[in-house]
Amino acid sequence: MRALALIDGEHYPDVIRVAFAGLEHDVVGAVLLGGTEKLRGGEDYGVPVFETLEEAFEAVAPEIVVDLSDEPVADPPRRFRLASRALARGVSYVGADFRFDPVRFEPFELPALAVIGTGKRVGKTAVTGHIARLLSRDREVVVVAMGRGGPREPVVVDREPEVAELLELSRAGGHAASDYLEGAAFASVVTVGCRRAGGGLAGAPFYSNLPAAAELAASLAPDLVVFEGSGAAIPPVKAGKRILVVGAAQDPATVIGYLGAYRVLLSDLVVLTGCEEPLAEQDEVEKLRRAIAEVSSDAPVIETIFRPRPVADVSGRRVAYFSTAPAGAHARLREHLRREHGAEIVHISGNLSRRPELRADLASLEARSAELYLVELKAAAIDVVAETAAERGVPVVLCDNEVRTVDGENLDERVLDLVDNLVGVRA
Repeated sequence: MRALALIDGEHYPDVIRVAFAGLEHDVVGAVLLGGTEKLRGGEDYGVPVFETLEEAFEAVAPEIVVDLSDEPVADPPRRFRLASRALARGVSYVGADFRFDPVRFEPFELPALAVIGTGKRVGKTAVTGHIARLLSRDREVVVVAMGRGGPREPVVVDREPEVAELLELSRAGGHAASDYLEGAAFASVVTVGCRRAGGGLAGAPFYSNLPAAAELAASLAPDLVVFEGSGAAIPPVKAGKRILVVGAAQDPATVIGYLGAYRVLLSDLVVLTGCEEPLAEQDEVEKLRRAIAEVSSDAPVIETIFRPRPVADVSGRRVAYFSTAPAGAHARLREHLRREHGAEIVHISGNLSRRPELRADLASLEARSAELYLVELKAAAIDVVAETAAERGVPVVLCDNEVRTVDGENLDERVLDLVDNLVGVRA
């Protein structure tokens, strides 16, 4: 393979030349990362030497990057950043005792947009649903959702599932709050569900039946397919554009560190979620924006918040609301549901992902006289909350997370511009 070597001036040049000769690859160029201790000037490495990775890629088009550098010139954070840049060009990055490969994207015949994330519970499904509803106004859209609790074989859901149907699925042993069902309940478009297990540092699933789901989606002949990632795992299928969802409360060192920078470099738009106190203070949001800009100045960054949106009328009802929201956000959510949806919130639980605490919350409700349970379709929403509601004869209403921008940017226009480049300009 045509190899680009990363070298430094802390090594004597003859040592580097001998190392080149011992490689199984054909070294066609090198990038001098820094260091001067062993350099006298005018060194000859036998190949062109470049100042930057980008310059080298343009000049010699390597098929693999081989790291022959070391501390102190290339410390671990710098190596991960270099690896991210190589992987973003579709090229593997190898060293003495490590190897990083880019996600292998299977070919896909239709226009496709991917929504990927930097972790779990950053709001990918809510953002995907918002995008799908927006794009379905004048296009046929199918969402493919890859989840850790997805179906054994890809499944098409072409209508909004009822709570009774979700209970039936749960009782049969299925995960009735999987992302594809959440998407089907709130996105109002056809959704294909699939599964994955494991996730690498770069985002490749260890196992996934997404390729089969992609085939199934293509057979429906939509104008556009939106692929939704799972956690920090990236859908392993070729997409013309990608949107990265980042939680504003996440540590910048995690978002752009390790191979997080790879996800930023793959993306055409970054959506920050939870951009409000107490989830994230403004200086934390600004710090995150600066970190993302260090990696890529090309991808616009848009700040957003979420607000609960019941799928049915809850006005005038005494409501217990179940979500994954942290306790610090509960007062704001309570006021929003009262003001915009007319609900009297008698209890809020943020314990959907913590079953013991959730069951304790439900036990405490027996004396509170909640006449309706409002629940996000996540985690234990069906097998615990909806099951308890069925036992008590309490109706259940599902609740979406509505995406709202807060920084003056227009998320919808940004998304439409991306998609216009994929499937043509809107009429």
